[in-house]
Amino acid sequence: MQKDIDVELPVGPAQIVVECYLEDGVIPRLTVTETAPYLSTTEEISLPDVAVVLTLPNGTRDTLQYAPGQDRRTRKIYTHISKRRLSARPGDTFQLDITDKQGRHLTGTATMPTAIPIQAVEWEFNDKPEDQRQAYLITRFQDPANTADFYRFQIHKSRINTDPESDYSVDDRLTNGQLVTLGTSYRFNPQDTLIVTLYHLDQPYYQFMQSADDARDANGNPFAQPSAVKSTVQGGVGVFTVLNYQRKTLILK
Repeated sequence: MQKDIDVELPVGPAQIVVECYLEDGVIPRLTVTETAPYLSTTEEISLPDVAVVLTLPNGTRDTLQYAPGQDRRTRKIYTHISKRRLSARPGDTFQLDITDKQGRHLTGTATMPTAIPIQAVEWEFNDKPEDQRQAYLITRFQDPANTADFYRFQIHKSRINTDPESDYSVDDRLTNGQLVTLGTSYRFNPQDTLIVTLYHLDQPYYQFMQSADDARDANGNPFAQPSAVKSTVQGGVGVFTVLNYQRKTLILK
């Protein structure tokens, strides 16, 4: 009771792919690659001939150089880097322009969100024997009223360049203007060093993350509805955004 079927997958022209997260006080870095057929072999795609220009809020144009490397802080691979640190304030708008010799042209615009302070980080241990004791953690912050706001909440152990212990995104449809509490289950041990990060996101980046998660969940699942990634850029695929986050480090005692 088996029948093999050959499915011809459509092959479209390769598009430019970009991943760029700007931060205040950090030298801009980004990765530029291109799309590949779904069942193609995994290989490094390098595009050294693209021109990458970042336009600052004051109109200054910063041409990023092709110099592949790895960010020691985040361990992310990048292909292009600036020579100067970025200055960014809430409300500042940046523009990205990428072109290549094939005539492809990718553009993006991103505005830095406002800062949302973390009001409190609290934890509590269960009442189990000492060798089984674990704690849950809760974080509180005030959501602004009368605006649509989007957040990403992460908890790392010891270093931020490792996989997070907790990582999810939320919006304020049900908590607009309220004191928001985000928490975990009992999962942390005494003396754990935890790094708690609350990102205030713009809507395009939030939708990109949601769609990327949906596409990842649907990949390889014959019963799932296919899901397309909602890019924050035009003329290609990927994400261009400005990060604004609050971060606290604590030791569970």
